[in-house]
Amino acid sequence: MTQFIFFSGKGGVGKTSMACTQAVRYADKGQRTLIVTTDPASNLADVFEQPIGHQITRIEHVANLWAMEIDPDRATEEYIDRAMAPLRAAFPLPMVQVMEEQMSGPCTAEVAAFDRFTDFLDVPSDKGQAFDSVIFDTAPTGHTLRLLELPAEWSQSIASASEGSGQTCIGPAAAIQDAKHKYERAMAIMRDPAQTTFVFVLHPEAIAIKETLRAVSELGKLDIHTHQLIVNGLIPPEALGNPLFAARATMQTRYLQQIETELALPTRRMVLLSGEIKGVDRLRAVGRMFFDGVNESAHQPGGKLAPVHIQSRVVAADVLARVSPNGHRRAVFFAGKGGVGKTVASCITAVWLARQGYKTLLLTTDPAAHIGDVLGKPVGDDAAPVEGLPNLWAAKIDPKAAAEVYKQRILDDARQRGRPAASIKVMAEELDSPCTEEMAAFDKFIDFASQADWQAIVFDTAPTGHTMRLIELPMDWSQQIDVKVFASVDTTAADDVAKRRFGDVIEMMRDPARSTFAFVMYPESTPILEAYRAAEELRTVGITAGLVVANFVIPAEQATTPFTQSRRAMQEKYLQEIAQRFAVPVVQVPLLAHEVKGIPMLIELGQQVYGDGQRIESRVEERVHA
Repeated sequence: MTQFIFFSGKGGVGKTSMACTQAVRYADKGQRTLIVTTDPASNLADVFEQPIGHQITRIEHVANLWAMEIDPDRATEEYIDRAMAPLRAAFPLPMVQVMEEQMSGPCTAEVAAFDRFTDFLDVPSDKGQAFDSVIFDTAPTGHTLRLLELPAEWSQSIASASEGSGQTCIGPAAAIQDAKHKYERAMAIMRDPAQTTFVFVLHPEAIAIKETLRAVSELGKLDIHTHQLIVNGLIPPEALGNPLFAARATMQTRYLQQIETELALPTRRMVLLSGEIKGVDRLRAVGRMFFDGVNESAHQPGGKLAPVHIQSRVVAADVLARVSPNGHRRAVFFAGKGGVGKTVASCITAVWLARQGYKTLLLTTDPAAHIGDVLGKPVGDDAAPVEGLPNLWAAKIDPKAAAEVYKQRILDDARQRGRPAASIKVMAEELDSPCTEEMAAFDKFIDFASQADWQAIVFDTAPTGHTMRLIELPMDWSQQIDVKVFASVDTTAADDVAKRRFGDVIEMMRDPARSTFAFVMYPESTPILEAYRAAEELRTVGITAGLVVANFVIPAEQATTPFTQSRRAMQEKYLQEIAQRFAVPVVQVPLLAHEVKGIPMLIELGQQVYGDGQRIESRVEERVHA
């Protein structure tokens, strides 16, 4: 019987590294093992240091190990082709074209990726030969929970459509009945403790603990209860001679006690290493430490590198010109891999802008929504003032809450326009599907981005793959809104209004005078490559990166032990790579002894990153007028 292991958790906690370590260990023990990533910004190829892609690929130098990176675009093409194949012979071409058009929007991509994912749960095979173990390296928690909620939601949507119009936004109900049964089988497997285990990877930090508790609770509602923990990133003994890392170890001790109390699950621990986990040899060494308790030093031999001269490209005025309104309303998007510190960078920037006197909105599109944790203030679905800081408002986009408001607004508008009852029934069926959450969250994003009330809007985005989906939605939805939202209804006027809203936001995102995409990364290979790929993809839609934030940088004066010297040397090498890959200003945020939380700490960091404001503001004006 095949064993299924899901690695889940907050972005940046080491899910991919630990999933790959376990995959190599199982394969070396003779188990036919497949590792699959459901993260649209996959890093499997980076960790294994070989091409993988959207097909089952044998991993070099590891017998019994295969990998696959699910490509949402390829999965969507395969899904549509499979769903439409039996209909092409049965219906006239014009009708088939209409059906395909209704399936060509972004929401189909979500179910298509899930459909491909369930293939491995339903009949995991490599040319008919079953795997002993299938390991899923998942997207960050919020998106993984969304993925796992889909089977029940789609089954209900398909059943409702079968009794009504027979059409869903993912295809004709009759054509996807087999998918409904497959999703039900997938859920049965995930609920079976004899077959499926969820391994939550987390750092001993407040936000990671909170997100893990939420995930365990949400999975419980789906009747999934078999969980384990890996507490990753513990400060090793050889780093305790350094005051910065000693302080972080003290902080971790407090959170380890909280984990033991609040997450009473089978738990294993893994120390922070001085170098990256990349390549099969390194994965095997990590496996010896993790599984066998081999007392190998967390300091990687040969990890200390010669110091690299980093040519600074930071001119304060250049940085300020990219985050300040400067006579225009300014939108700043903080993007990047999960766990790189986007939320902290967003909060630092929003607080700094508000203190400069700009009316600022801080908004998160991340389902995990941690801006309230960093601000130390509650944040709701509607823009509300942040207590104790004039000029700053904050809001989060909750897809489920937005969907209810969105559905009601669309149906109320149809009734006011005098639409026939039959048309309203069709609209209600199409809106009563999981796709509506994505549409509603996007509509809310457009609404905030269109508001003229703010001088500055700071977006804390979801991890890279999901952010790219959001950013590309205006282009997709402006072409698809007539069939995706108002199918079968004559809504030319509403369609024009919606496309005009979308067009305005697209134009804003493409204008560097009004919009800045700031990529956040820590100086290691994986987040740099992920950000670079995302920046190149943005170029294809006319958006260019404007700023880089290098986070968690060990101050040079803290490189006082072999362990910290090795990590600092590694970071220097990658800081040089950042400067070479991104032809934009690069600002650095230091690794701190404690978590970033609360307005006073954000104010202090804002002054470090952006300066005191008034002095630099005058230099910005000088450069603008030069």
